[in-house]
Order: sequence, then structure tokens, then C-alpha cells
Amino acid sequence: MAQGETQPVVSVIVVNYRGAADTVTCLRALAEHDYPNLEVICVDNASGGTDVAEIKAAAPGVKLVESPVNSGFAGGCNLGARHATGTVLAFLNNDARPAPGWVGTAVAELRAQPTVAAVASKVLDWDGTGTDFVDAGLTWFGMGYKRHAGSPLSDVPAAEHEIAKDVLFATGSAMFVRAGVFAELGGFDERFFMFYEDVDLGWRLNLRGWRVRYVPESLTYHRHHATMSTVDTPDSGRETFLLERNALAALYKNLSDETLTRALPAALALAVRRATARGDLDATRFDLAKGVGPAETGPVEVPRTTLAGVLAIDQFVELLPSLAESRAAEQAARVRTDADLLPLLRKALEPAYPLPRYLAAHEILVETFGIDALFGQRRKVLVITGDAITERMAGPAIRAWNMAATLATEHDVHLVTVNPLADPPPAAFRVSAATRRDLETPIAWADIIVLQGHVLELAPSLKKQYAHKIVVADLYDPMHLELLEQGKGVPDDKRALDLIGVTKVLDAQLERGDFFLCASDRQRHFWLGHLAAMGRLSPRLYDADPTTQSLLSIVPFGLPSQAPVRTGPGLRSTLDGIGETDHVVLWAGGVYSWFDPLTLVRAIELLRQRRGDVRLVFLGMKHPNPEVTEMDIGARTMLLSDTLGLTGKHVFFNQQWVPYEERQNWLLDANCGVTTHYEHVETTFAFRTRVLDYLWAGLPIVTTDGDSFADLVREERLGVVVPAEDVDALADALEKALYDEEFAAGCVERMAAVARRYAWPEALKPLVEFCRNPRPAADRLPGSSDLVVAEPVRGKEMLRRDVDLVREYLADGGPKELARRVGGRVVKVAKQRLGRG
Repeated sequence: MAQGETQPVVSVIVVNYRGAADTVTCLRALAEHDYPNLEVICVDNASGGTDVAEIKAAAPGVKLVESPVNSGFAGGCNLGARHATGTVLAFLNNDARPAPGWVGTAVAELRAQPTVAAVASKVLDWDGTGTDFVDAGLTWFGMGYKRHAGSPLSDVPAAEHEIAKDVLFATGSAMFVRAGVFAELGGFDERFFMFYEDVDLGWRLNLRGWRVRYVPESLTYHRHHATMSTVDTPDSGRETFLLERNALAALYKNLSDETLTRALPAALALAVRRATARGDLDATRFDLAKGVGPAETGPVEVPRTTLAGVLAIDQFVELLPSLAESRAAEQAARVRTDADLLPLLRKALEPAYPLPRYLAAHEILVETFGIDALFGQRRKVLVITGDAITERMAGPAIRAWNMAATLATEHDVHLVTVNPLADPPPAAFRVSAATRRDLETPIAWADIIVLQGHVLELAPSLKKQYAHKIVVADLYDPMHLELLEQGKGVPDDKRALDLIGVTKVLDAQLERGDFFLCASDRQRHFWLGHLAAMGRLSPRLYDADPTTQSLLSIVPFGLPSQAPVRTGPGLRSTLDGIGETDHVVLWAGGVYSWFDPLTLVRAIELLRQRRGDVRLVFLGMKHPNPEVTEMDIGARTMLLSDTLGLTGKHVFFNQQWVPYEERQNWLLDANCGVTTHYEHVETTFAFRTRVLDYLWAGLPIVTTDGDSFADLVREERLGVVVPAEDVDALADALEKALYDEEFAAGCVERMAAVARRYAWPEALKPLVEFCRNPRPAADRLPGSSDLVVAEPVRGKEMLRRDVDLVREYLADGGPKELARRVGGRVVKVAKQRLGRG
């Protein structure tokens, strides 16, 4: 840590039960520890005898909390946490001793990694030669275990214990957890009493999107079960009872519905077989098929370890009503799937017990219930668009469709449109339309929601009931910048209100989202500024990822991976007046207010005087989405063409959009593609989606300067870039792209490599990667809070500050300014005191 750097207060909680000698050794080691801000709390779990007196005498500086009852390790830790003042809680077994740096290295990890909720210490045996905890594992039947525990450290591969890694849980014998997160989850589950309460906590943390991190430099030494041995013996059955019952409880609480349906019956059956195998009982002794002899009615001797397993199932049933409430809460709050956690289980099919009859049953149950496939459930992804999904799709629907198609190769995907126009083409994923009311069902179903445009406003439950669900906001369309241009014909007051409304819609997405998509580097800078202005670019988010790539990634519009293949008639055979040898310029997108088709029509008028076979085709004038207001630029364009006598001769308007799956037929009939726009802020941050079709079809591009595609065309030499509203330059550029065969061939050759970069699977890689390992944004994790808070100013420091302020006020405005400031402060203090009263 940097010299002079303020460190968070860490509250170390040690639970004692009839183990005063070990506890005193542990507390004395803590008293000599090297961390500056340490609060030590010892909870005595109603030990009786002289334990409390011994601890008070040996460790007078420790905060001693006396519990009236023995509430077990889980309850004792929770009691200590309620008395703690630290922003970090550390749990340390009373039969453990920390090595130097135990606290500091754990705190450093928590400060450096805002998405890490808990740190798992490395735990060795008392001599430091044997392994206690270096990794966590979990069996499919709910038993957490410490991998490599009991092995000589020299036999464990260095990579298994010397390298930091994410784990499912930390051992309760030595772990750290953010106090705010611990409180948010309700601490350890006290029904467990002891054993697996740490497994359950880690499991729940991971399900809610937090990480648990093993940090080998945070080292402790542990006398395993030193305290337990003073109150129990291995053959009493008590430990077995707790382990068996608690494993079932953790399984029941934390597995998803789909997994639990098959895993729980198999786990119960396996628990019975484990009990009978442990006691080496003859399971066939009541089977008449083995022979009929005199009826036996006397008692059957059953080993305590066998009885413990049976009674554990009985008491698991007893706990089910209260566990069901906990299960409902955990399942409602989870954001991670069972499949997400599978790598943290390490070896989920590990049988755990080397008993022949037990191993045979394990094999039967795994095969019969399909356990090996259980944790491979596909993630559920909901993609919602506000655009019409039909054969004639506009940009937002095309983008949503391709997101769904790409993600469907790995996940269960449901594409929903809230547009009343929905007549989708065949798809390998589910597609449907929904009203605002209908959205609740797919939202409840989904693990991840990808949304566009105004959709969040139609799904208020994502801000309330489902505020924990992971939301990906697609910001590729800066709607408020479009509205600046689109709303020019609207009355001023309505235009201003419309802009406020759209900006609020975007603000809501930026507040709620866990991951954001934009279309270009320019847009990324724009949205980073927006996020920073809203306060989302917080220290917590920054510390989690200083690059911010895991928060905001570039996902441009894409194009098909396969080259276009003609499937039907194109523009030359559909539009009268265009011959096979004519040179065709294609406008492949819609005609909107922020475009400049007027300069283009004038350029065609100029060019046709020297090139009589030039033709300009607008692919579609009428937007396929009936909810999109018609813009007058289309009518003005057609009027200008009519006035110049170009319509039907040199300029052609296809009124209805060409079906998306047929557009290649029109593209393949063209000689170059064009897009022209005005010079304004919308252009600066726009991403002209249909221009990509020119790349796909190998059409040299003529474009107005100012947007990100103009940069691409210029840098990759894919066509000609011209100034805005320059008729002469545009006419010359079109002539070069259409009639200079060598130039056009060079553009087409270079386009192939660029087109591969924009293929949908490539373009969507950041989204695909996020959906493989989705987590809430660092500032949206439940229980997030500051680890270090500033100390209030007191005493001499307060006096020094007040003197400095008096000097500043006198320098700024003299006695009057001083009086005004002092009067304001008096009023503020009075209000605060009245409020407290």
C-alpha cells in the first residue's frame, strides 16, 4: 500500500466455544498484526466455565460479545458482524493464526477489484507443510469441499495454490467480505449452525453477480477442527448429520428450478445410499426374494453414522418451509445461471466418498437422472426491439434480428417486437410480438435482456421488480441527435419537449444498463461523455475496468458472412427505364431529414448532361414501420426530380421497401452506392447502416464527409468522399466511381477484407463475449458501498479549517461576505438540529 494511504477499517470476528486457550493464542496473534486499522471482535457462544474470564484477562483490548446461547459458527459470526464498525469483515477461526500481510493483501484485492465481494485466504496446516484451503469445489449433490485438503503442500501443483483465481466460496476459517454485501445477503444462514454456511454464502454471492477471489498472499495457518474435537468425536454422527443436512439445504436454496427438478431426487437417493454404505448395512436383509425364514421383530443395530444420514434427510424436510422462502428470494435475485458457475464447481461429478456400494449408486443415479448434462442449461436471452419485424425490416429490426440469430447458437433466444407490425420470416429462434402488458412474461423468463430505443419505458419492471436482471442497452442510434434535425418542422415548444422526452429515455437506459453497445469509436467517445456527465463513470466502475471496455463496447452494424447470391429479379428488370448497360447509382436506405438527397438529385442532373446512361435508384421511400412519421424530405426529393424532368428517366423511386432477404438482387444490379447528408451534429455521430450493404455487394462508395463511414471510405480507399452540399464535387465523384473501371476495380478488391470485419459474427463479438459471462455493472452489484470513508473534521483541524475559511471570505468580499456566509452556516446548523429533534 502507498505510504500514508488511508485504509478501510477491518473488523476481524473470532467465535469462541469452549476453546479459550486456542482463542487467546489467535487474539494475541491479531494484536501483533501489521494492518493499521484493525478492530478485533470475539464472540463467546455461551461457553460457560472460565472461557470469558480467560479471554478478558488475556486480551483486554478486544471487543468481547457474549451470546446468551450457542448459535453455532454461523450465528456467532453474524452476531459479531452486527457489532462491527468496519467496512470489511474478516472471519477467522479461533484455532487459526494469521501470517504477516494476511489483512493487507486481502484489502488490496478488494480495493483493486470492485466486483470482488469476498477474499478467500490461503490456509495451511499449523506447520505450513500441509494444505487446508487453496481451492473450492462443489459436488452436484451439494457438498462443498476444499480441493487438495490434507495433501502435503509439496504434492499440490504450484499453479493450484500460488496463483490468484476466482472460486465458488471461501472457507469460513479465514475469509474477508465487504460488510455492505454481507448485510445485503443477510450474512451466514444460521439454520446451518456450522459447516457449509461458507459454501452457501459464496454460492449466493456468485449467483448475484459478485466474485469470490482466492488470494494466496493472504495466508493463515489452521489447526483443523481443534475446537470441534473438544466437544465431539468423529464417530458420534453429529458432524455427519450437519454435513448431510446442510448440503441438501444449500442445494435446495441455490439451484435453478430446471436443475433442482432432477438433482434433488437423485441427491436424496444418494444420501440414503451414502448412509447405508457408511455403516456397511446389509440393504437386502428385508428382501423376501433373498429367502423366507422365521419373522424377525427385534431391534436392528444401526451405526450412528448411518442414522445421522437418515436423520439429516428428516430434518431437511423439517426445514423445507423456511428454506422455501429463502429459495424464492435467492432465485428472484440471481443473475447468473447454473451453467455460469459450472467452472467454479471444478469437478461437479466428483463422488467424494470411496465406498464401493456408494460409488455404484452414484454411477446409476448420474446416468438415470442425466446429471452430467444438468449444469449445461442454456442461458435465456431476450432481445426486444420497437421496430417492425417483417420481410421489409429497417435498421433497428435488422440489427435485433441478427443479434438474436448470432446469440441463438449458444443460448435460448426470444426476439420480441413491441411494434404492432410483426410478420417475421422463418427463424431458428422464437419470435413474437408483445404489448406493454405482455412483456412481463418474457422478462421474467430471461437471464439477459437486450433492448433498443424506447423499450425500457415500456418495461418499468426492469427498474423495479426485475431491477437486478442484467440489461444490455443498444445505443447505436443517438435518437436525440436525430430529433434535432427531424423535428425542425414541429412547433418550437413541442420540439423542445420532444427532445427532453427522448433524452430522458436515453438517460434511463444509461442509468439502468449493465453493458452498452455503440456503433463506432466516435459514438463511444460521445456515450462515455454522457455516462460521465450522469455520474455512471464512478470510481467503482473505473476501478473495475479503467478501459471501460467491459461497460461500453463498439458493436457496429453488420452484414452477412456469405457473399450475396442472386435469388430473383433486381432493379433492372423491375423498374422500367433502366437498361442492362446503364450505369446505376443506388441509394440503399431510407430517406430521412438528416440526409441530403436534394444535392444528389442535382448532381445527377449535372452528370446526365455528359453521361446520358446514368441512373439513380432510391431503394425504398416508404418506411416499413407504420409508426415512423413520414418526413417531408422524401416528398421534396421527388418534387425536385419531377421539376428537373429526371423522374422515370434518370431518377427512380421505389416506393415500397425491398424485402430484406431480396435486397441483394437490387444491390447486384447497381454499379456504385451513395449516401449524402448535411453537415451537423447528427452526422458526426451517425452510423449509416445501409452503407454496409455496399461493402457486402462490392459497390464503390460515394459519400459525404463528416461521419464515421466517410473516415472508413477515405482510409481504406473504398470510393470517394466529397464535401457536404457540393453538387460539382458529387457529380465528379459519381462519374469516377461509375466510369473509371480501374478505380472501381481497386475499390472492390479492397472491400473484401473490410467486409469480413463487418460480418455479423465478427461485429457482434463483444456482445457474444458478454453473454457468455454476464455480470451486473460494478456499481449495480447488490450491497456495493465505499470501503474507505473520510474521517469527520474535529478539534484543531476544524479550527484550522474555519480560520482558513474566514480569511477566504474576507479576501473575497470583506466583512459583509463573512457575515453572509456565517449567517448561512448558522441557519444550516439550526435546521440540522431541529431535524434531529
